[in-house]
Amino acid sequence: MEGIYVKNRNEALSLLGVPMDLGADRRGVDMGPSAIRYAAVKERLDDLGYEVEDLGNIQVPTPESYTVGHQQLKYLREITSVSVELADQVSNIKDRGRFPLILGGDHSIAIGSIAGAARHHRNMGVIWFDAHGDLNTEETTPSGNIHGMPLAVSLGIGHPDLVEIGGIYPKVKPDHVVVIGARDLDPGEQELIRELGIKVYTMYDIDRLGMAQVMEETISIVSNGTDGVHLSLDLDGMDPNESPGVGTPVPGGMTYRESHLAMELLAEAQVITSAEFVEVNPILDSGNKTAKNAVELIRSVFGAKTL
Repeated sequence: MEGIYVKNRNEALSLLGVPMDLGADRRGVDMGPSAIRYAAVKERLDDLGYEVEDLGNIQVPTPESYTVGHQQLKYLREITSVSVELADQVSNIKDRGRFPLILGGDHSIAIGSIAGAARHHRNMGVIWFDAHGDLNTEETTPSGNIHGMPLAVSLGIGHPDLVEIGGIYPKVKPDHVVVIGARDLDPGEQELIRELGIKVYTMYDIDRLGMAQVMEETISIVSNGTDGVHLSLDLDGMDPNESPGVGTPVPGGMTYRESHLAMELLAEAQVITSAEFVEVNPILDSGNKTAKNAVELIRSVFGAKTL
C-alpha cells in the first residue's frame, strides 16, 4: 500500500536474510531475501522514518553439498545448524534493543527465529499467517520437509535436535498461538490442533467473520498474558493470484486488501516484537510481484498509511 508514515515510533530495525531452501521441495526460495531486497525493503522502511541496518545473510549450505539423510526429516543436521546460528543472531539483535526483521527463505527458518526471540520473551505470542499449519512431525509428515514442522517444533513437539535449540522448550504455549489463513491442513495437523486447542482461523472463518474481527480476536489472544509477539508470515497465505511466487500455492487465499488490513491492525495494536516474511520464490514469480507484496506488507505492519 502506498502511503506515508504517520506515527513514528523511532524504532531501530535490523534486517537479516536466511537464504534457506533445505526445508522445502522446490528450489529457488533461497533467493527470497535477495528478491525482497531488490524490491527496496530497506529504502521503503527508511522512508517511514526507521533507522534500518542490513546485516546481510546467514550462510546456508546448498542441497548439492549434502545428502538428504533421514527421509522423514530431510537435511535435519544442516537445518539444525542454521537454526542455532539464526537463534543466536536474533537474540543478539534483541540484546541491542533492535527489532529483528527476518527475510526468508523457506518457513523452516521460523525454528531459529522463534528460538532467538524466546530468550527475551518467555511468554511469547505467535501469529502464523499461512495456508498451511506447519504442525507436522516426523511421524505425520507426508513429505519429510522440515518447512512443514516449525510451529510444532516451537510448541515443543518434534525431533529433540530442533525442539531443544536455544535451550528453552517449548518456546510458545498453544493458547498463545493463532494461525490465520489456513486452507490446507494434513490429517496429523488437524488432530494436533484439536488436541492442543490451537486457535485457527481458516479462510472460511475469514470469509464469515471478516478480517477486522479475526484480527481483533487474534490480537486479544496473543496479547493475553504474553510479554511479546512474533509475527511469522508466509506469502502463500495470500491467494496465488496475488502472490504467485511461492513454492506451495493453495487457491482461495487472502486478498491483497485483507492481508494489508491485517498488517495495519497489527501496526495500530503495536504488539509485534519480532517478525519474519518467508517463502518468496522469485523463480516461480512474475515480475518480482510476490517480493514487492512482501515489502508492502512489511511497510503496513510498520505503520504505513494513506493519511
